Amino acid sequence: MNILLIGSGGRESSFAWKLSQSPLLDKLYISPGNPGTEHYGTNVNLDINDITELSGFIRDEIIKMIIIGPEAPLVNGIYDKLKKIFPKLMIIGPSARGAMLEGSKFFAKKFMEEFGIPTANYAVFKKDEFNKAVEYINSMNIPIVLKADGLAAGKGVLIIPDKQDAIQELKNIFEGKFGIAGDTVVIEEFLDGIEYSVFVITDGKKFKMLPIAKDYKRVGEKNTGLNTGGMGAVSPVSFIDDDLMIKTIVKIIQPTISGIWQKDIDYKGFLFFGLINVNGDPYVIEYNCRMGDPEAEVVFPRLKNDLVELLKAIYDDNLSEYTIEHEPNAAVTVMLVSGGYPEKYEKGKYITGLDKVKDSLVFYAGIKKENGRLVTDGGRVLAITSLAETKEKALEKCLKNAEVINFEGKYYRKDIGFDI
Repeated sequence: MNILLIGSGGRESSFAWKLSQSPLLDKLYISPGNPGTEHYGTNVNLDINDITELSGFIRDEIIKMIIIGPEAPLVNGIYDKLKKIFPKLMIIGPSARGAMLEGSKFFAKKFMEEFGIPTANYAVFKKDEFNKAVEYINSMNIPIVLKADGLAAGKGVLIIPDKQDAIQELKNIFEGKFGIAGDTVVIEEFLDGIEYSVFVITDGKKFKMLPIAKDYKRVGEKNTGLNTGGMGAVSPVSFIDDDLMIKTIVKIIQPTISGIWQKDIDYKGFLFFGLINVNGDPYVIEYNCRMGDPEAEVVFPRLKNDLVELLKAIYDDNLSEYTIEHEPNAAVTVMLVSGGYPEKYEKGKYITGLDKVKDSLVFYAGIKKENGRLVTDGGRVLAITSLAETKEKALEKCLKNAEVINFEGKYYRKDIGFDI
């Protein structure tokens, strides 16, 4: 079949790599893609917000499946718009209602309350309720967690150890630090534990769990500094024992999928659970309505199944017949980022050394071609993924290759996986 993949980052590079291995695939198109996705399919420059243009391409190229990589098009209702035009098109991604699990922290919190899914205590405040929000902060224990309600490119969550600093940051958010995403703010209690990432493929009634991962959001080593879109990831996660796994399924995944079904939400695709292990009990930090990034870069290399076959099973109504098979080796991803990220950084820096990489996968993210040469074009530039018998050996491979790839201002964490 012909497949269209939407997106341009490291996640989409790993998608393209995995999809290209399927015997069910005839042609893979990626829009807009990047210089790395060209190795696995054909990049096409489509305006995905122009449904007429997108529909024309789907018709002309006889697209049977479309996979939406990033969250913004899903929150903006791309699923609903295309379903009206192509009822039989296999669209991998939820409806706009389903995407609200990521698109609104408040919606997600209310959903968890309704279905008894464990999460942190919280309160929600709008722009004109600043004084009430300050009162709430002053009543809390530290640290304070502030979350912009809407999409903020993975940077809309702040964990602040001081109440006065939290009040100042709240003011900054209400004054536009995260744009309209911060017009409403969720203020949460801080949960002290260790985080992990769970991904499922679901048809809205049934689900299959993919390999579990753990990502590293803080820019600095030992999890210090500002939140980023992700500095690296590992899979599997050694602290997840059978007891925690059963609790995760029974207390969180099953009631979430049941809630989606009970609320009659059209949801066909990936669902990410950002979880935290607090003294042996799992709590939900956040939902995402798509695959994570950089987790996709460790999950897909450990998934032995044919990804196209699994996604097709969502629409064939036989997802429950499949068994997810895991690569036994550990996978580690190290993200190379531009100097200054996640704050101000420069683009257009020439990249060299990619031809010297050995025994690792390289997934392009913020990269473009300029006069025939590869240059940086984002904060997160590329992901190096390695597999080995242990995460320590996999990390060693990543770090060796991180040394041979060069661009001005290159930065990466050397301690991915340090806490497990």
